[in-house]
Amino acid sequence: MYDMPEEVDVRAEGSLRIITLNRPGALNAVNDDLHSGLARLWPQLSADRGARAAVLTGAGKAFSAGGDFSYLAELAEDPDLRAKTIAHGRDIVLGMARCRIPVIAAVNGPAVGLGCSLVALSDIVYMAESAYLADPHVQVGLVAADGGPLTWPLQISLLLAKEFALTGVRIPAERARELGLANHVVADPFADALACAQKIATQPQQAVEATKRMLNLHIERAVLASLDYANAAEDQSFQTEDFRANIARLTAVKA
Repeated sequence: MYDMPEEVDVRAEGSLRIITLNRPGALNAVNDDLHSGLARLWPQLSADRGARAAVLTGAGKAFSAGGDFSYLAELAEDPDLRAKTIAHGRDIVLGMARCRIPVIAAVNGPAVGLGCSLVALSDIVYMAESAYLADPHVQVGLVAADGGPLTWPLQISLLLAKEFALTGVRIPAERARELGLANHVVADPFADALACAQKIATQPQQAVEATKRMLNLHIERAVLASLDYANAAEDQSFQTEDFRANIARLTAVKA
């Protein structure tokens, strides 16, 4: 149906599209195939005229555990891969901001790094009681060019956005709901997200899509104001000794 790698599973349920981050054995940590697939996904989803709403979730225990350490280490050494990845990060952010149909996130477990970004760029968010958000880019020595800091200032106070971005602290589900980073904390986020998507899919299509576009223009304008700087800064941070040392340490711990 879609030109996707196996790491991004898309299936149709009538007018709904169920999108699953699909590396459960690695807690859906982001590798090149998953990242590239997400970059291609959003234009294809918008072009799918049979789609009225989408649910985004993760296979297994996590929504996404962030970047795969091996992939991150490779990005430090391969400038071509790094350039592609940074361009794809831009595509993911703008693709989600411009996506024609509403995207409802079913956050079934930890949403870290890019996983956190996908949640922040979704239109409605259901979180499991045990789930949490975290953006640890800075902790590993990276600028979060496609991370929560791009959109958090529109969703929460600037002071809190700075705290969460600079410390990488975990934001438990209930705290996320209180702050406005999630809509609901529920026992079964997928079931509730699916019910929400089904309800939206029955509403007048043009009104739904134009209303989403109207609201997301705020996100798009804010993102475009900082995205080019963020991309350049992230490219530079991949080449620092701090990042290389942190990734070497984290890879050794994982091994």
